[in-house]
Amino acid sequence: MSEYVSTTAVRNGEVAACAQGEETLAKQLALVIDLNVCVGCHACVTSCKQWNTSGSAGPLLDDEPYGVSPTGTFFNRVQTYEAGEYPVSETIHFPKSCLHCEEPPCVPVCPTGASYKRKEDGIVLVDYDKCIGCKYCAWACPYGAREFDEKRRVMTKCTLCVDRIYDEALPKEDRKPACVKACPTGARMFGDVRDANSAIAVAIRERGGYALMPEWQTRPSNQYLPRRVTQPFDGGPQVQEDGGSHA
Repeated sequence: MSEYVSTTAVRNGEVAACAQGEETLAKQLALVIDLNVCVGCHACVTSCKQWNTSGSAGPLLDDEPYGVSPTGTFFNRVQTYEAGEYPVSETIHFPKSCLHCEEPPCVPVCPTGASYKRKEDGIVLVDYDKCIGCKYCAWACPYGAREFDEKRRVMTKCTLCVDRIYDEALPKEDRKPACVKACPTGARMFGDVRDANSAIAVAIRERGGYALMPEWQTRPSNQYLPRRVTQPFDGGPQVQEDGGSHA
């Protein structure tokens, strides 16, 4: 089989060759976030911080964490906002980190080659030894996924816990990003989106998974599963599945 497969073909559950200029790596590790079950608990944020600040990507700076204007380096953040208007409104929790784009704009703008995309698994990483902290990659990223470490003066970002997912000293069930392991509701999934039979590829295909801001043509690998539309409760009788009703 060719080293490259079509994004469209994978979404359709098929494997086919891509047209020239539309090639993607045969393997692309990524996250899929289920917005329908994310409760905004920030377990993914704290577990990410703990693992990476003590791992090969860290330490991650915290500047005045208990001050009036706390700042710090986080690879994963959860944005919470209200949508709709009362009485038909809802609270949405939206986790966001590096999307490990197939066409990452942060890579070609880097003057030293510190930002790069791995061919073996599609993960976008930063070589700290080459990074000069110019912030070009942060300006190029339309998702605000880059984090500047004020102490080390380098750009940092989500690594998909690359030091964890390949660690054979860990039990196989633990070889996944810390955020995925910590999520209490199972809102975060991890795997190869190029594998049409993987759990995340099936979820994207069957539940209408979508990429963030496709108009930027960065082709994000991380994708989101949409929230289900529910009808607001009006205080009247609720219809049960057996046809009965109760107050």
